[in-house]
Amino acid sequence: SGLTHESHRRDVEQVYLRCSQGSLEWLYPTGAIIVNLRPNTEPSSQHMAGLHVCIKPHTYSQGSNVFLEHSGDLRMLLAEKDQAQSTVHCFSLAEGAVFVEAVPQTDISRRITAFQYELVSSQGPGAHMNPYLHPGLAGSGIFRGVASDTIDHSPVVVTLSRLFRQKSRVFAWGGARGRGWGGRISVPAQCSVHTGGEEYLLTGSVHFGEAWLGCAPRYKDFLKLYIRAQKAQTNPCEIDTD
Repeated sequence: SGLTHESHRRDVEQVYLRCSQGSLEWLYPTGAIIVNLRPNTEPSSQHMAGLHVCIKPHTYSQGSNVFLEHSGDLRMLLAEKDQAQSTVHCFSLAEGAVFVEAVPQTDISRRITAFQYELVSSQGPGAHMNPYLHPGLAGSGIFRGVASDTIDHSPVVVTLSRLFRQKSRVFAWGGARGRGWGGRISVPAQCSVHTGGEEYLLTGSVHFGEAWLGCAPRYKDFLKLYIRAQKAQTNPCEIDTD
């Protein structure tokens, strides 16, 4: 809380968080804090290079601007006015620490800077190094419609005919009038979404309780490759394709 900030102490304070995921709340922001996110193990330098951080501000977050700080240089990550959109931002852990700077206020009304964070081992939500090995979610289904568009991704309504795996209950049974699993999934902006008709293999990850998808191949194309790999005994995992 900024109310406990002592005027004689330095204006920038260091905070070290060693959890793979969590949240931070800063009440009555005053001065600035540097949030150092660290894995709860001592990984190799090669593993560190592959670690990324994803930050999602709460819709009520205000009172500060959020930057990336590296060797004294600051790069804007989240302006105060943009935090109400609750958009996820990801960056490499090697890019620096999170520098949260309070915006000067003319009154003492209550303000809270608040965000969730996750350490991930790939490029962040929607990007997965190998979509067929231990994904957070895997299934096949149809895109029903795009809910809305953002710069980075599009939330899409989907109905699944098969659900191989889900890390948490992001899909619920009874979607599409009880004929399958239903829910929403975020698709990267660079991936095409074709609604209705074609069935796609949907694999991805779960972040902040939401499903994030990589670019999806048509299920029939995946099936051809899978059967070919089975015959050659090169398939890395087993999937019930019936």
